Amino acid sequence: MAFASRKLACGSLGAMGIHPEQQIRRRIALIAHDNKKTDLAEWARFNRALLARHELCATGTTGQLLGSELGLPVTCLRSGPLGGDQQIGARIAEGDVDMLIFFWDPLEPHPHDPDVKALLRLAVAWNIPVACNRASADYMISSPLFIRRYDRLQPDFTDYATRGWAAMAGSADQVA
Repeated sequence: MAFASRKLACGSLGAMGIHPEQQIRRRIALIAHDNKKTDLAEWARFNRALLARHELCATGTTGQLLGSELGLPVTCLRSGPLGGDQQIGARIAEGDVDMLIFFWDPLEPHPHDPDVKALLRLAVAWNIPVACNRASADYMISSPLFIRRYDRLQPDFTDYATRGWAAMAGSADQVA
């Protein structure tokens, strides 16, 4: 386990020149498909000390698992297929999620694939960092930006949100 001990040493706040009281508290959403729940739970146990400094929310079963495994408070939303993915998407759109850690299973079909796609689309649209596996989650939480103030670029959707139907109808008439 040389990798594990090296990771802890490199990832310590002191090694990064940050004192715990200076660290930013992130709002982290956690999701795992059924075949990836064990992976996420193992990753979260390994990174418990870092996660304990942040606000955690998760879809139903994943949140229950993480809450019991870590002994940390986790806001549990609905199960993913029952609206939990959409609840996290809504939190992203409202600016209430700073990062998404979503261990999804690329080898299994999911009846709620449209919800998953919508969630990932919202994360990209709102410029939220997304980790989809252990490697990307490790990179994300070991980044110096994870513990420091980071002003991510906020997209401006004003033009899109205020577009008028008249203008759209006019352009449709021109095409026809």
